[in-house]
Amino acid sequence: MRSMTEGSELRLATAAQLADEPDEPYLMGVTVTLTNSAAKRVAAIAQRQGRPPMLRLSVDGGGCAGFTYKFALAEAVETDDTIAETDGVKLVVDPMSLELVGGSAVDFVEDLGGAAFKVQNPNAASGCGCGSSFSV
Repeated sequence: MRSMTEGSELRLATAAQLADEPDEPYLMGVTVTLTNSAAKRVAAIAQRQGRPPMLRLSVDGGGCAGFTYKFALAEAVETDDTIAETDGVKLVVDPMSLELVGGSAVDFVEDLGGAAFKVQNPNAASGCGCGSSFSV
C-alpha cells in the first residue's frame, strides 16, 4: 500500500493503483504517520549519506517486551508497502509490521535521555523503559 498527502487528507492505495491511477483519491487500510520532527531528522540523515529521504519502520521478534522496532533508511518501496509522507520524507512499513504498528506515529525526540526515533503505538499493551520494544 502507499499513502499520499494532500493538504491534511491522508489517502492510501496500493503501489499498483497509484501507478495506474496516480491522480485518483484513495482512502483504505490502516495508516501510520511521520511527525514533522521525524521528517526533518530523516531528511538530514539521508542528505548526509546521499540517500533518498525514506525511513523504513519494521518490527522484529525479540527485545525485553516481545517485539522490537527497527529503523533504517530505505532505498526503494516494495509494492505492498504502506507509505506515509511528510514534507517530502517517506515512512515505509511492510504489511507484516503494519499489523503491529497500524495507527502509530513515528516521532523524533530529543531529551535528557538522548535523541531517538520513538513510535507512539496505540496497539502496544506494554513496552520497555527505553521505548524500543513492546508487546501486544
